[in-house]
Amino acid sequence: MKMIKPIVNLSKISDNFDTFVFGYNGVIHNGLNINPSAAECLEHLASLNKKIIIISNSGLRVAEIAQQLSSSHIPLKIFSNIISAGEVLHYKLKFPSGDYQAIGQCYYQIGDKEYSGIMSSLPLERVNSIEKAHFLFMAKAKSENDLLDNYRVDIEQAVSYGLPFVCAGNDTSCFYNGKLTLAPGAIAEAYAVLGGRVITVGKPDVKMLQYALEGIGETGKIAIIGDNVSTDIKMASIAQISSILISKGRHINYLGEGYIPDVTKTRELSNSFDVEPEGVISELRW
Repeated sequence: MKMIKPIVNLSKISDNFDTFVFGYNGVIHNGLNINPSAAECLEHLASLNKKIIIISNSGLRVAEIAQQLSSSHIPLKIFSNIISAGEVLHYKLKFPSGDYQAIGQCYYQIGDKEYSGIMSSLPLERVNSIEKAHFLFMAKAKSENDLLDNYRVDIEQAVSYGLPFVCAGNDTSCFYNGKLTLAPGAIAEAYAVLGGRVITVGKPDVKMLQYALEGIGETGKIAIIGDNVSTDIKMASIAQISSILISKGRHINYLGEGYIPDVTKTRELSNSFDVEPEGVISELRW
């Protein structure tokens, strides 16, 4: 059993790794803005010639993430790669194979229907009723106050029609402006419980890491830093790569808001998912 080290500043361990793989929401972005301390941390890592990668489980396309980073004056040239579940799903729908080859052309979107980045420029048609759809689709929740119960009628009807449910990311909740909010993974879980077929992409699937590392050359020693033990830390465990958990993110309600992370609770949480992060830090800072 590894000892989970409490980490105050990332600068204390920066010399131990050559490549840093970060989650996005709950790590770099708080749902509204880029965290200033995270931006400063990224700049320092870049000055040390560290390779910096983002792997997001959100439905955002890479261009949208890049725009958010640029708007906060974070130069895109510091990143070796940026990958998102939304971008991967867009690609899989654009060049369908396997599960995606037979899902049909018409989709009914639930959640935030204003968000259509994943479906942009694809030869697919959004329809206004489940009866006309070939599959159900979700990219993000309606709002920060959205509830699982708001989807019961739609998913029960979709299951009765035998529609597959396609969604970006496996997170059941995400960290938004200091609190936890509903994420598409929660709807996917409920859909599966009802007997529906779910098609999704995202961490902890190690293919996300493989996509991110393609073509960037020698990586040296890698650290994965994220706020979700079931996705970020689990992916690191599967890939047998070092990981560091952000405590004031997805698990803030359990791990608390302390400046110094609670190692005992981090150990308990990690054990429940059969993972062993190397360290825990309350938030990304230098």
